[in-house]
Amino acid sequence: MSSERPVISCKNIWKVFGDDPEGYLAKMPPDMSFDEMSEDGYIAGVKDVSLDVNKGEMLVIMGLSGSGKSTLVRCFSRLHDITSGTIEVAGQDIMSLAEKDLIELRRSKMGMVFQSFGLLPHRSVLENIAFPLEMRGQDKHTRRERALEVIKLVGLEGREDFFPRELSGGQQQRVGIARSLAIEPDIWFLDEPFSALDPLIRKEMQDEFLRLQQLLKKTIVFITHDFDEALRLADRIAIMKEGAIEQCDTPDKIVLKPATEYVRKFTEDVDKARVVRAGGLAEADQTGTGDPVDASQTVRKMARMLVDDTRDFIPVSRAGKPIGALSRAEALDVLLGDQ
Repeated sequence: MSSERPVISCKNIWKVFGDDPEGYLAKMPPDMSFDEMSEDGYIAGVKDVSLDVNKGEMLVIMGLSGSGKSTLVRCFSRLHDITSGTIEVAGQDIMSLAEKDLIELRRSKMGMVFQSFGLLPHRSVLENIAFPLEMRGQDKHTRRERALEVIKLVGLEGREDFFPRELSGGQQQRVGIARSLAIEPDIWFLDEPFSALDPLIRKEMQDEFLRLQQLLKKTIVFITHDFDEALRLADRIAIMKEGAIEQCDTPDKIVLKPATEYVRKFTEDVDKARVVRAGGLAEADQTGTGDPVDASQTVRKMARMLVDDTRDFIPVSRAGKPIGALSRAEALDVLLGDQ
């Protein structure tokens, strides 16, 4: 993870819906519940959220329907104006930007993909992908060349002249992803982009998405209500409930050390051995002896080694550099379900 300044930084942000949200928030008791606000005719879509998103990170925001996931991300891009707090994107306070500067920030820095593909039915694959470049005023040759680049990137070569109705659901989603990538965004917002797909295509799209991220190293905020999807994709996971963040942490820590009862319920059916990695168990003040294991290895993949090994502590390395050692006993507890 980068130590640079966060790409997105929000502090104590609220998004309250109602007749006079600013006035209501100013006099609202700090411990007021979601239900009590609803009785007054107000809803806290986002409730006192402070969060940073780092360069090159994939932050997955998850929670049940109505938990505030989409509202929070729409605040990040100022599709919603916040009621209070501050949001900086690429070092700019987005609430202070004039409309034309905000539009330019979105056009130059942000790509967005939503659950509904939103393709233009009477335009071809190539024309759909080139559309945001057309809106930028780029000439036909330049936008065609860029569209062809991203068509190749997402594996749609040979379908440039197809229309959306001639594509499968997974292919349509690839067009949506390619269109958002055409502007070469620094920040990529994805709001449940795969939830309308059947399980096999969804798995395929997750694989494709991980491949793209390995190539492009975008800063990504990805919304899902699917915990398995979150665990598979995330560098960190933020779990929301009633507009607030219950816990924001790495997948390892989310499943091993849930911060609240609500988070624990999310994780209780997870096969921890398939999620927890050596790096998540590594203790920086331990060294261990013998050959190290790579930090990316899951406990499940280390199963045979853990059973056969006799070391109390096993060295862990990342990119060839030691980062500490894991307790074999703790790893076996994860493997055997004794957490």
